[in-house]
Amino acid sequence: MSLDKSLKSKSSLTRARNVLKRAERIEKLKFEDRWVEGQGALGLPKVRVEKVSIGKKKKKKKDDDED
Repeated sequence: MSLDKSLKSKSSLTRARNVLKRAERIEKLKFEDRWVEGQGALGLPKVRVEKVSIGKKKKKKKDDDED
């Protein structure tokens, strides 16, 4: 049985996730210099996850002003 091409993906892990694991959040806080050594791993501050957006195609305008 074959899969539909819309269900196939080259690499599904490259998608941006909006929820990070605790270790990933701590790593990002260290990168942003917001992590204090000895701080508890529970109750971490929020970390912004930047999403990559692909530019939308511009619509072509039709010249209907001549009528």
